[in-house]
Amino acid sequence: MIKILQDDITMLKVDAIVNAANNSLLGGGGVDGAIHKAAGPELLEFNKTLNGCETGAAKISPGFKLPANWIIHTVGPVWQGGNQGEPELLAQCYENSFELALEKKIKSIAFPAISTGVYGYPKHAAALIAIQQFQNYEEKFDEVIACCFSEVDVEIYEGLLADSRMYEYESNHG
Repeated sequence: MIKILQDDITMLKVDAIVNAANNSLLGGGGVDGAIHKAAGPELLEFNKTLNGCETGAAKISPGFKLPANWIIHTVGPVWQGGNQGEPELLAQCYENSFELALEKKIKSIAFPAISTGVYGYPKHAAALIAIQQFQNYEEKFDEVIACCFSEVDVEIYEGLLADSRMYEYESNHG
């Protein structure tokens, strides 16, 4: 089941939350900074052992002080106009995060809007990729959550999800 929430991802009681991290995995701004702060200093110490993360890839750490048991760190692309492989890299962030979750037998997972903060990815384009990936994996999880920062983000995700469900229905019943 896909859910769209406006909430603080660090407060969600799910098996795993996804962190929109930077390549170092050692903390940053936005959701990355909030997750590091909420998880406690143990997260930084643990992540030092992970030796960073390539854009599009994903790595996992314990949740430490978070309600979530796991944190899946993925590094989204910096938006450079869309012709530098950004859509493929963003899709890989979701795919690699989901695959890592499946390996750990995670059943509920929450994602922020990867790359849409300081990395500048257009929100609508990023949400479209997220929704496509959520639908590719939703049957393998009890719960897939888009954890949105703002009401605008919620509206984008809800609109895209409704449109995709309508298209799916029309394709099957056309």
